[in-house]
Amino acid sequence: MLACDLCGQALAPEAAGRRHRRRAHLGRQPRCPLCGAAAAPGCDELRRHVEAAHPQPGPPGSRRRRSPPDLAEGLPECPFCGEAAGRELEAHIRARHGLLLGAPGADTGNEQLYECPMCSLTCTNIQILEEHVDLHLEEHSFSEGGNITDLELAQWLQTEEDKQQRSEEEKREREEFKKLQRQYGLDNSGGYKQQFLKNMEREVDRGRMQPFEYHKRKADMMECLAFGIDDGKTKTSGVIEALCKYYQNENKDVRRVWLSTGVDHFHSSLGDRGWGCGYRNFQMLLSSLLQNSLYNDCLRDTTLIPSIPKIQSMIEDAWREGFDPHGASHFNNRLHGSKAWIGACEIYSLLTSLRIKCQIIDFHKPTGPMGTHPRLFEWILRYYSTDNEGGAKVACTSKPPIYLQHQGHSRTVVGIEERKNKTLCLLLFDPGCPSQEMQKLLKQNSDGTSLKLLRKFVGSLKEKQYQIVAIDGVLSLEEKAVSISENSFCLRKFKRICISSLILKCICICGCVVSFFHLFTFLVLLCYCLLILCELSNHRIPRPRKFCM
Repeated sequence: MLACDLCGQALAPEAAGRRHRRRAHLGRQPRCPLCGAAAAPGCDELRRHVEAAHPQPGPPGSRRRRSPPDLAEGLPECPFCGEAAGRELEAHIRARHGLLLGAPGADTGNEQLYECPMCSLTCTNIQILEEHVDLHLEEHSFSEGGNITDLELAQWLQTEEDKQQRSEEEKREREEFKKLQRQYGLDNSGGYKQQFLKNMEREVDRGRMQPFEYHKRKADMMECLAFGIDDGKTKTSGVIEALCKYYQNENKDVRRVWLSTGVDHFHSSLGDRGWGCGYRNFQMLLSSLLQNSLYNDCLRDTTLIPSIPKIQSMIEDAWREGFDPHGASHFNNRLHGSKAWIGACEIYSLLTSLRIKCQIIDFHKPTGPMGTHPRLFEWILRYYSTDNEGGAKVACTSKPPIYLQHQGHSRTVVGIEERKNKTLCLLLFDPGCPSQEMQKLLKQNSDGTSLKLLRKFVGSLKEKQYQIVAIDGVLSLEEKAVSISENSFCLRKFKRICISSLILKCICICGCVVSFFHLFTFLVLLCYCLLILCELSNHRIPRPRKFCM
């Protein structure tokens, strides 16, 4: 039986061979069955290519043409096992060697996967990966018309890796920035009103609220926001009076206790849950001040507890008056309609704008063992015990409560206990405590277990830093004007320092250029520039704060 000398196909009589060559090879651009190279039309050209490029092994200098069986052997072979698969090569590799290539569905177990740095192909055999990369390099060298060196390859791979790392870092930074914006309510996702309505809709969807109740509470909320007053639904009154009665009749472990003037407790609602603790603590402070006749003149225009959006507007008014310009710039001079957190400096600015004299005390590091703050407790004890040195066990003082701030949360100090073992215990109102729990303190037969909600011993407060805002009387109009001018002076001083430092830096840079070849002068001017930069970095707009060591 004959075989085609071009493609190796088995043929019958000679007439069939001529007919096969005429139909399969003439009139087309033939391709080498061994390497796939295109040849000029005609059988002679293809035959000469096979004899020249693919001779059979033999003695040196001899060139033998492959026989048809040899051509059949030259069909594409499996690169893993050497088994000739012909047209079934792809299916053969996926079925028999899918594990090596990391094909989908292959069970790779815990084997390590290696990824090609040029096309992202993955396989489990490092040697196969090396051969695969060599093929890429040969293709690249052929397309470029030259040879790529190891140095160029390494530089290219390093450049690609650096680009990928920069892209990942930028993406991570954007995500972290958005997370911080959401955490501090600066993501323009709406404020109290939007959150209140969204949470009520969620309650209706879960079956916890009836539709008619939703519409009723929505109407009540819109009315309160229109008048700028709190709806009072999160308020619990009479707790201080109940505590006074309890300490007079019970609790043998307490030697003395000091309590603030009547304070109403306000807890977070659907509209401010997660971010409104600072505003709720201000409402507690204000509820006590409204019951103290000393502050009637200051609060002439504030006879009712304002809503949270109203408090935000009041803080913005304080900023416009000139209080805390640095803090205002942090919020872009805008609080209303946002879920931005506020802290001790915003409470100070708001109280001072209302002509209420107060101070910020910063306990910026622990002063006791195991990260405790005993000096914080001692300062609060002096605050309450001053002018109340009598021997009564329970002292219902005229002192307003204290705003207590730490990272991530704030509470209101309404009193302090002095135990018989000389230890101190603060009494705190927490905005996170619901009114159902606070109302347990109002029961006449309370056994004192509910006081665990309020009591905080020295070992319970272990944050790195605490700030308190303590109220200390009333400001006159002149004292308020002085406070505003001090804030403005600090801002102008900071701007002058910036401008002066910029001028000095320019002078130093010019001097360095002129004296570039004088090494000693250059080093002196360089040190001077560093000193100027250090001086600039140490100047900031001072916030209203006092440090206690």
